Amino acid sequence: MDSTPAAEAAPGASSSSSAAAAVAAAAAEDLAGGVAAMTLDERFDLLRGIGEECIQEDELRRLLEKKPIPICYDGFEPSGRMHIAQGIVKTINVNKMIRAGCKVKIWIADWFAQLNNKMGGDLKKIQTVGRYMIEIWKAAGMNLDGVEFLWSSEEINNRAHEYWPIVMDIARKNNVKRITRCCQIMGRSEQDDLTAAQIFYPCMQCADIFFLKADICQLGMDQRKVNMLAREYCDDIKRKNKPIILSHHMLPGFKEGQEKMSKSDPSSAIFMEDDEAQVNVKIKQAFCPPKIVEGNPCLEYIKYIVFPWFGRFEVIRKESNGGNKTFTSMDELISDYETGALHPADVKPALAKAINEILQPVRDHFNNNNEAKVLLNTVKKYRVTN
Repeated sequence: MDSTPAAEAAPGASSSSSAAAAVAAAAAEDLAGGVAAMTLDERFDLLRGIGEECIQEDELRRLLEKKPIPICYDGFEPSGRMHIAQGIVKTINVNKMIRAGCKVKIWIADWFAQLNNKMGGDLKKIQTVGRYMIEIWKAAGMNLDGVEFLWSSEEINNRAHEYWPIVMDIARKNNVKRITRCCQIMGRSEQDDLTAAQIFYPCMQCADIFFLKADICQLGMDQRKVNMLAREYCDDIKRKNKPIILSHHMLPGFKEGQEKMSKSDPSSAIFMEDDEAQVNVKIKQAFCPPKIVEGNPCLEYIKYIVFPWFGRFEVIRKESNGGNKTFTSMDELISDYETGALHPADVKPALAKAINEILQPVRDHFNNNNEAKVLLNTVKKYRVTN
């Protein structure tokens, strides 16, 4: 494996400050160039297109008017194998943010995974998973020029005098009931028997937004409640500029009625290291009712992965079944699907082909790079602890 850049290094890794400064300066120059090449409306539309929900659109537009390089924050718990939403959808969204002239801070929440008892609370395992995930994004084509990977354990330790007063103030200004309403961010429910650590977790995640000086919180809809807590906290402390919430859509699992992909159910999702045969079988078995668009996971994969990646969806079929067709918009595809002109038997092989094409560079990287291969094999052996 190539030597790991300072921004991607594991906790404790050292780097030359002058070299880091030069890299940061070059990245800032590139970002500024990207901003200059786009109109305000183009930047706004590109960012707004990421989110299923934006709170608030007028604030986002004002931010882009006043700040050439806004800071976008995303974070993740290293907690096992990576499914395609975390791997490819995140790559798509990060690349859009960078094209719009943003700097993206990706918060590798190793301490948070430990608080949430992921990997049995084993921090070494959690950090290994974090390095594996960064390796996937590199192979998938994430534009790392505008990305800064930050390990929570390292950053919090280095700047504890800044971090913990924010956490404590958020905790003082909210009751336990309000904090437990945020437990969805950890994949928990309010009815779960939460540990004290899991009660403290939302206060810390809320503090992350201010600690990282984020202008935009770009996370999934499942993280909405804690992002709203951050906006409420701004009211408490009389802060005018609130973090803008840009929440992306959550891809469903492949089974009927499965609202989210599940790492504990391998058949519910495509994983980033799945081989071609595994992808084909999972999509072949996926729920895909004829003429029904709502709640159809195969169509969601096409909308949120295939179209953003390729700009089209290609169907190969016999002339007797309508012949080959290239769809250039989701509306066009939906129209054919609802009338029955496009059948699940057409959709599934075309979807499998597209997904395999997207994943192939990642497979090649983990097959050909020895250190990446060791990382993957190590992570596969870990038991995902929820």
